[in-house]
Amino acid sequence: MQNYLKGLNKQQLKATTTTSKYVRVVAGAGSGKTRVLTSRIVFLIKEFGIDPKKILAITFTNKAANEMKQRIEKQLDGTSLGAHISTIHSFAVRFLRSEIKRINYPSNFQILDVADQKSILNEAYQLFEIDKKDFNVNSTLDYIANNKVAGISYEAAMQRAFSHYYEMLAKIYKYYLERCHQMYGLDFDDLLLFTNKILKDNPDVRDKWQKRFEYILVDEFQDIDNVQYEMIELLCNESTSVFVVGDPDQTIYTWRGANINIIMDFEKHFEGTETIFLNQNYRSTKNILNGANSVIAYNRNRLEKDLFTENISGQKIVHFTAASAESEAEFVVRKIFELEKEGVEYHDIAILYRSSYLSRAIEKQLVNVKIPYILYGGVRFYDRAEIKDMLSYFRMLTTQDDLSFKRIVNTPKRGIGKKSVDDLFDVARSNGLTMLEAIDLFEGPARKKLHAFKEMIEDWNKRAEKMNVEEIFQMLFDESGYRISLELSKDPFDAERLENVKELMNDIVAFKNKNPEATLDDYLNNVSLYSDIQADKSGRFVSLMTIHGAKGLEFDNVFIIGMSEYVFPSAKTLDEGISGLEEERRLAYVAFTRAKKRLYLTDNRDFSYTTAMSKETSRFVKEIDEQYVQKSGYSSYTPVKETEKVFNPDVSFTITEKSNIKTRYKPADIVVHDYFGEGEVISVKNNLFAKIAFEYPHMVKTLVITTPKLRKKGE
Repeated sequence: MQNYLKGLNKQQLKATTTTSKYVRVVAGAGSGKTRVLTSRIVFLIKEFGIDPKKILAITFTNKAANEMKQRIEKQLDGTSLGAHISTIHSFAVRFLRSEIKRINYPSNFQILDVADQKSILNEAYQLFEIDKKDFNVNSTLDYIANNKVAGISYEAAMQRAFSHYYEMLAKIYKYYLERCHQMYGLDFDDLLLFTNKILKDNPDVRDKWQKRFEYILVDEFQDIDNVQYEMIELLCNESTSVFVVGDPDQTIYTWRGANINIIMDFEKHFEGTETIFLNQNYRSTKNILNGANSVIAYNRNRLEKDLFTENISGQKIVHFTAASAESEAEFVVRKIFELEKEGVEYHDIAILYRSSYLSRAIEKQLVNVKIPYILYGGVRFYDRAEIKDMLSYFRMLTTQDDLSFKRIVNTPKRGIGKKSVDDLFDVARSNGLTMLEAIDLFEGPARKKLHAFKEMIEDWNKRAEKMNVEEIFQMLFDESGYRISLELSKDPFDAERLENVKELMNDIVAFKNKNPEATLDDYLNNVSLYSDIQADKSGRFVSLMTIHGAKGLEFDNVFIIGMSEYVFPSAKTLDEGISGLEEERRLAYVAFTRAKKRLYLTDNRDFSYTTAMSKETSRFVKEIDEQYVQKSGYSSYTPVKETEKVFNPDVSFTITEKSNIKTRYKPADIVVHDYFGEGEVISVKNNLFAKIAFEYPHMVKTLVITTPKLRKKGE
């Protein structure tokens, strides 16, 4: 047997040496798909005698392409490869350099990266006098990309605009398209769209490129979107051999355009397809793999495969339910210390989570015990803009410093421009005052608005003397207009920012629980200890990242925190029905199979401001076959009937739930709250929480029904 075929298992060998024209390789997690792809290309060259230049291999990342090239050249004894191995965008560039003249573009067209795109948007924003706070740059780029991919012209976009916001987006869209054309610039979407257009509109070009490549191989086929698939189809004629590798169980990018049905229905489009399953996992222990298998089996829209491993059984999956997010983080840190004592390096440990706001408690705990960590693909919790905004509002009740003042005086917008703020700063500096104090001396055009802002802060300070921290938070969040600006925003990123702000409330509650005598100033000082902490860049650090960010990676030891219902699976995806739930379950499967030796799943029973209810263990934990799980902490499967720790906005911050409490309120009851005023009960949940519609500006709120600040009207 040839050297490059040695060590391949039966299924890998079958996929490498098949003579079928159309092949779909369903490669389970950790099953060696990259080796199969490289071995397949070497096999075609060495055994079939295929000219390497007739081979096109499409990979998902440049890193994967380079890795494949190195492996293949090594297996070909260092001879020149000649096959085209690249990402689909790199291939499109090669194609367009040769063919873009068909649409009257020069071959030296400019490729626009994200920075270039944002530079064009900056021009448009200046032209139309747009503030970035009103039109988030990333959201605008998404709008442009979605319109282009859908083939929607500026005129059609303007016809669809149902508000001033979307009319302005359409104008930006038009400017962007015209500016790109002026500079002969193509962004990443254009590279694919222009390639497809030329192939469709020019039969001679299409025929030439179809004859150029006789063998097309595609990696990570489950992540292909419709535009990419169209390109692959356009490059195929009746004699083209197509070999695709992917795993429908790892399709987690549908929100980014990936279409799971492309790999699922591959054999319908390519008649006579041979499907080969790579079902031996080389990464995980038996307990981890079997646990992951038992979860993904609940999905309906999948290709069933019997993924197995000959690795040792290993440690069972550990599931721990904590009393609070802080206790959950303490458990993770304690386990990390235990692993370190066993000789485990920090770089062999990863902490994963469904949403970025979940990193808050674990970041604090890692800083407390001085465990170095690095946060991939995100901003540290206390460094996020919305968190800094809310903390600045709090400081208006304590230090009233100029930095905090500058940050929030026009956040959300109050018509106080940068020039007025700069002029106020000059007045303050020349008179030795804070900017808040200097408002009384200010004579500029924004004088009335600044005075209104100062009066609002003075009113907050008076009322805050009789409030607890939670009530102060609600007052600042609501009356500043910050809550409503996030809730009504068209920017999809603001939904996550709202979750982050709610998580800040959880942090305040946790701090108050541990420090009942602490003041607001104490909390703000405590937070400052967690700001500006730099990660150890030496490589000796624990990795923190979202599950999406962990795709394609593996670690000996994996902690997945926040395994709570409505957190993971998220409430938003559950609203999407079966398809949303199945995508979340695939995400859980990807998360579980990142672990090689140990897998820890954690959740907590805290009250969550992000979901406005007490947490319960995720269904994805309960779906794991019990023989593969070791449970610890609170019972994961039996609800707590006698007592449960829940949030209470008053001094103690916790109350005890008795199962025989009689419902005090019912829907349609008129109630009065000491701070929120009069409202009507909408619903009551578990004899614990009442959803109440208050008058503007407080709107609908969910409150603990036992708070002494709430009563029926007339009592």
